[in-house]
Amino acid sequence: MTFILAAMNKIPLSICRVRTPHRTIKELYIHTQSFVPKSPPVEPIHIIKLQNFVNDSKKLLVLTGAGLSTESGIPDYRSEGVGLYARSNSKPIQYSEFLNSEERRKIYWARNYVGFPRFSSFKPNTSHKVLADWEKKGKIHWLVTQNVDNLHAEAGTKNLTELHGCGRRVVCLKCRSLSTRSELQPRIHALNPLFEADALDIAPDGDVLIPAEDIKSFRVPNCIKCGGILKPDVIFFGDNVPRPIVNFVFKKVDECDAVLVAGSSLYVYSGYRFVARAHDQNKPIAIVNIGTTRADHLASLKIDARLGNLLPPAMPD
Repeated sequence: MTFILAAMNKIPLSICRVRTPHRTIKELYIHTQSFVPKSPPVEPIHIIKLQNFVNDSKKLLVLTGAGLSTESGIPDYRSEGVGLYARSNSKPIQYSEFLNSEERRKIYWARNYVGFPRFSSFKPNTSHKVLADWEKKGKIHWLVTQNVDNLHAEAGTKNLTELHGCGRRVVCLKCRSLSTRSELQPRIHALNPLFEADALDIAPDGDVLIPAEDIKSFRVPNCIKCGGILKPDVIFFGDNVPRPIVNFVFKKVDECDAVLVAGSSLYVYSGYRFVARAHDQNKPIAIVNIGTTRADHLASLKIDARLGNLLPPAMPD
């Protein structure tokens, strides 16, 4: 089974009434970069070392995480000072909560409805584009992302596995039919034509924080085909990545000759296990991330740097 995922269609950004502050282009840029943690400057030796690492590989596997998308304006969960956990007490919904509580599903979908126009408006940043270009040049054998934002696909990456799913798709938990998230937005709007909410913050999966009192009357649509429960096609906390996808990525790790981790702390085991597998096979591992990671002790090269400042000048030969 091959898990190559294509970009999804965009939706109109005015579909729901969300009260957000007006910002100038300069203010929007500053806000977009506010989720990127502070990092040391990129040194010439870092560029040379990463370029040599990529040049030495003939079948490079790249594993990316939320740190790669922070420069697009999407926060991560764990970065010191700027991650979602550092800025709020909000925690992601657990899979068991979504399955077992109609009230929790209503809260989730109300917040997702408010957040989706903004979430779907994010664009690939320099790092997404550079990695897509490396693939075109034949330097990347496969790319695995832990992100659900669809930005690698939008940037043009073809050999791609979205390990935790994609927030641009919706799955029915009963009949398993798939649809685009953009198709669901007008259906939600039709059920909630007067719904208004203040979007207080946004999470890496497009979830936003809105006051609880705004959600009381919110209505959630069911599957058009069978009436089943709809869920974003993403792996919630407490859920497991489907075994066929895990096995597929393990196969790609076995095929590769080196692994580059870009923008992930590897705190979650679902990504860490692939790096551990490569280490067990004595394959070189490079990690580029702001801050420490769970796999620093496995890496032959670790660079603490902002990806957008390091990847472009490290373009392989």
